[in-house]
Order: sequence, then structure tokens, then C-alpha cells
Amino acid sequence: MPRLFLLLASFAGTTLSAQALPKAQPESQGFSSERLGRLTNYLKGAVDSARTAGVVALIVHDGRVVYEHAVGMADREARRPMTPATLFRIASQSKAVTSVALMMLVEEGRVGLTDPVSRYIPEFARTTVATVTDSGGTRAVRNVPARRQITIRDLLTHTSGVSYGTDSIVASQYAAAELGPNAGGGWYFTDKKDPICTYMSRLPALPFVAQPGERWVYGYSTDILGCVIERVSGMSLADFVAKRITTPLGMRDTRFCVPASERDRLAVVYALSASGLSRAQEGPRGQGSYVDGPCAAFSGGAGLVSTAGDYARFLTMMLGGGALNGTRLLSPTTVELMTHDHVGDLYGGPESGFGLGFEVFMDPPRAGRYGGSGSYGWGGAYHTSYWIDPERKIVGVLMTQLLPATGSVLQDRFRTLVYQAVVRD
Repeated sequence: MPRLFLLLASFAGTTLSAQALPKAQPESQGFSSERLGRLTNYLKGAVDSARTAGVVALIVHDGRVVYEHAVGMADREARRPMTPATLFRIASQSKAVTSVALMMLVEEGRVGLTDPVSRYIPEFARTTVATVTDSGGTRAVRNVPARRQITIRDLLTHTSGVSYGTDSIVASQYAAAELGPNAGGGWYFTDKKDPICTYMSRLPALPFVAQPGERWVYGYSTDILGCVIERVSGMSLADFVAKRITTPLGMRDTRFCVPASERDRLAVVYALSASGLSRAQEGPRGQGSYVDGPCAAFSGGAGLVSTAGDYARFLTMMLGGGALNGTRLLSPTTVELMTHDHVGDLYGGPESGFGLGFEVFMDPPRAGRYGGSGSYGWGGAYHTSYWIDPERKIVGVLMTQLLPATGSVLQDRFRTLVYQAVVRD
């Protein structure tokens, strides 16, 4: 931890300040202020009806903020209001940051998309896949060798076959290896005392759930990429992200661990169920996640906290073809490569696919979604979400903290209410 804070301090004088993106009147960007009022009313209604405790919503058009609104409470019990400066556990929204970090190494020629993962983590040279057979009504599970090695591109597209260990045929083995969702801090590694590579090197001893390249499987793929980044760069993932991404972009509130002195900035986790809204449990999978723990294993797949404004800066960099305010992280050709479908029918079919770290919508109207062709994005376990629409130059960020978010339509309504406010291209 001290090394990371020193690193952040050393770059403070030479990088962009943590200033917000410039603001613009909605009408100047083709939005209707009156119609954006519908979004404000909806968010207030969601809080008033206890469908969430609080939310921050932000819309950027062509690099300018046209809407930013915080409503409700970051902590209902303490009466602490939600503000634009509130910190959120963004969980799987970390995957976009880690994917960009990996592609920076690809651009430098230090990693190749077709490289076998075993080049960086030797234990991946031989992996197995759990298969189920049914003979005469008798069900049996056996592990078979993988037909080929997993590649870096397999990890970026989630076609490696590596799951989170939740599948019934492997769940007990993952739990025993302390890598399943019920092991301590679960997917977030907040309770782990060793570097992330220690745990990712153990994965190949466990069976995966699909052959490489044959299925889209959501799991530890991006955490494995985090280990690759550490091995190639010679620094922790936290230091790499701070030095190469968040500090250059002025994202001073995006980090892997929340210092105790800033814990009051972190939104409380609530659980939405059929019985209503309640405060989530304490501990490493509830309120203590991202705060309590040694902060030694940095999860590239789920470990970051951020603010709506910080994350919007990152997304605006992507919308800008890899650059923001003169700071370039990637080339436009790399961004184009990352945001095109790589998996075809393995994901959603002709309407949607998956690129190198992002869900991609080739034809949103056909999928019944608002947005321009080529829109891409993702979300996090705590019900945060984002998208980028290159055709209309829109970035949308929605931050809340719900786990689980049973029955919530907040993300869908947010997207709808953003686009209904667009009155001019």
C-alpha cells in the first residue's frame, strides 16, 4: 500500500488534475432539459419507493457533461447523502480498465493476442475440462484434457472456458481451493494476503467448464489477465493501473483499496429482494469489501472502486479513440479492435456480441435496445452499469450499490430515459 500511495503522489505534479469533464447546456448538445427532467423524476421515484437507497447518474455527449445528478442516500441509516464524490464498488466494471491495460502491453509488443497464457503463467500449459456423461441413467463427471492451450484473446473475450466456480460440476472443488464465490471475499480477493498470481497459478489445477474457444463463459479470465500484466510489467496491477491509466487521466478516485480515512465516502451496499430493501451484511462480501483486508491481491476482474465522474473520464477516453485531453493511452485502431465482436454466435447472435473486454451491440434496435450501431459497455455486480455509443457520441454511467438487485429495472429505465431526451443528432 505505501508504494502505491507514493507512486500516486509522484505523478501528481505531472499529470492532469482530477477536474471534472467540461459541462454544457443539454440543448447545445441535442438534449432536451425538459425531457431530462423525466430521468430526474424517475431516479427520485426509485429512491422514494425504496427500490434503491441512492444513485448517481451521469451523461456525457461528445466529451461534455450534459447531466449529472445524485439522489438519495449513500448511507440511509447514518443519513449520509449521495453526492457526485461518492465512491462505489464497481466490481466487473474493473474488467474494462484491466483490458485496456493489457492492450497497452499489446501495443508495445510485449504481449500478443495469440500468445498462449502459459508463456506468462506456466501452469496453464496443461488444463482440463469437466464433462458430464450419462450412461444408463447414471450421471458421472470426469475431467478431460483441453484440446488446445488458452490464449490471451480467449481471456479478453471470455471464451477461455474458465468460470467463477459456480457451476455445479466444479463448485465443490473450487470451494475447497478457496477460489469459489463462497470463499472469504469471493470474487473480489479482498481478504487474500498474497499477490493475485498466487491464486491464478492455482487455477489450472482445477477443471474448467468448456474447451477453449467453444463457449462464452464468465469467470476469472480478467483476473488471469491481471496476473499476466504483473508478470510482464514487473509491477503490481494496482501500480500499473495507477501509473499508466488512472493518474495520466486524472482519475484520482479510482483505486483498488479504500483508505480507512475515506471509508465514509464509500456507498453502503443494500440488498433488494421481494421483501424490500435492506442493508447488506457486514464482512468481506458486504460492507467491508474493498475496505477491510490486506489489499495485496488486486483483482483485475472485480477489484476497483470509483466515482461516476472518474469512470466517465475513462469512458470518454475510449470514445475519443484512446485519448483524453491530449493524453493518449491507446491508438484508435486498437480501440476499434477492442469494440468489435470477436465471438459471433457464442454470445448473443447477430444483434450482440463480445469484443476484447466489452459487450458490443451491432444492431441495438433489433435487440430491443436504444443506442447506435456499435454501442458497447458492461456493468458490475453491485448494479452499476455503463455504455458508450460512438455513433451518437454518448457515454452513460449509472452508479448504485445493490447486491442482489432482485427485480430491479433501474439500468434499463436509465438507458431509455437518456435516449428519450435526445431530440437532435
